[in-house]
Amino acid sequence: MKINHNLKYILIAFLLLSFSGITFAQPTVVKIEIDPGVKFQTIEGFGASDAWSCQFAGLWPDAKKDQMADWLFSTKTTTRGQPLGIGLNMWRFSIGAGSAAQGKLSDIGDEWRRQLSFLQADGSYDWTAMPGQTWFLKAAKQRGVNQFIGFVNSPHVLFTKNGKAYSTDGNSNLNFDKLSGFSADMVATIKGLKKNTGIELDYLSPANEPQWKWNEHNQEGCPYTNTELAKLYKGINEAFLKNQIKTKIQIGEAGQLDYLYNNNELKGNQVDQFFDAASPNYVGNLSHVDKSISGHSYFTTSPVTKFIDTRKKTAEAVAAVPGLRYWMSEYCVLGDAVLKGEKRDLGMVTALFIARLIHHDLVISNATSWQWWLAISSGDYKDGLVYIDKSKTDGAVYDSKMLWALGNYSRFLKPGSQRVQVSTVSATNTEIYVSAYQQNQKLVTVAVNPNKQDIMLDLDIKGKGDSKAQTYVTSANYNLSPFKQYNSTKQILLPAESVTTILSK
Repeated sequence: MKINHNLKYILIAFLLLSFSGITFAQPTVVKIEIDPGVKFQTIEGFGASDAWSCQFAGLWPDAKKDQMADWLFSTKTTTRGQPLGIGLNMWRFSIGAGSAAQGKLSDIGDEWRRQLSFLQADGSYDWTAMPGQTWFLKAAKQRGVNQFIGFVNSPHVLFTKNGKAYSTDGNSNLNFDKLSGFSADMVATIKGLKKNTGIELDYLSPANEPQWKWNEHNQEGCPYTNTELAKLYKGINEAFLKNQIKTKIQIGEAGQLDYLYNNNELKGNQVDQFFDAASPNYVGNLSHVDKSISGHSYFTTSPVTKFIDTRKKTAEAVAAVPGLRYWMSEYCVLGDAVLKGEKRDLGMVTALFIARLIHHDLVISNATSWQWWLAISSGDYKDGLVYIDKSKTDGAVYDSKMLWALGNYSRFLKPGSQRVQVSTVSATNTEIYVSAYQQNQKLVTVAVNPNKQDIMLDLDIKGKGDSKAQTYVTSANYNLSPFKQYNSTKQILLPAESVTTILSK
């Protein structure tokens, strides 16, 4: 019998290793049961915002801004099946307060944190005044994004008490005598965007993180009490109704999650404040108020007890209002104790942290939407999906593992997907995070393996036999890349320190 020389050497090496007592470690096996019959929330989408950097990045050379837009929005693949992007289907458009036009007089020192506005100082509108952001708005639509949210950090300086885009004293800076003017500006902006870009905002979020004082004048912002927010929402609702605006008003944007269910009545407990009919701040019956409430996952990710407890209480508060949906509408890493330092990280350490957070926000909080803060960042912080050099005209563009890890969810969990029950069957102390979603006849499972060892996943899909599967992996060596095809879901490899999406039928 002839033996291939290479095969012969492999056999000899194997025998030598066997006689020497060396064994090959097998991956830990974790058995998971998925029950598609037990359903939870319906996914609406994943998004990010155009704040700050897009006003300049949108003016860069075509090839580079196309690359940024492809990474963020594209659902296409190369001929080898490699996804070109993470397929975000929500885009947050920052409606600025005009601090950029004020320049240094805005008191906001970093021009990258000032915001442009269509509304000009003389009360006229210039629909060419935000070319960078408008470019990304159109690029998002061209690549398939179908949900657009306009959000406001501060009312335009024409409507503020101090003529600035920040609060002088930590109290609301909106001049409520000019609420009708601010509401009219929202109407004009929505109509102007539709006329000039063909894009109609699906949602308007007129106040952002109202609990903070916003008196440090390092970016646009405006505080509000719940009573002031209710007045604001009512004023905008009246203007929308009068002008036949279809856009829904999205409320909350709580600076951290416990403001949704706890803290204090002045600025907290927002679920009850806005959706309990007995509350003096009830707005749940307004024609244009969307039946959703949003919060931001900042400052609640460590320690573990706080991480879990905060999300459980968020889910419980939202579930107490029939039909109310919860959006996690903003997050980036801000001084979390689990991560060392706030410096930029393009690698897997922060990506795994983010994937774990997304898992818990979806599985424990029952979020129907998950939205990142800065889609594009020029800073040395853990705040971007895509990074660029701090140049207004050109420079280098960098993707991050955070981008691709988010893509393990955003690329595959289409609107209408329903989260289904996942149970760990085998007893193990292995840290692993698995969630699953029914999408028509398909099942999408996302598994986060933060361990330094491979894990073998045994998926038992209730009511089904063997099912073929395709996996996509984000790890140190892969960017949401097609990894393996399987004839069975019984042995799915999860590489060490990876996020894996498993597509099966």
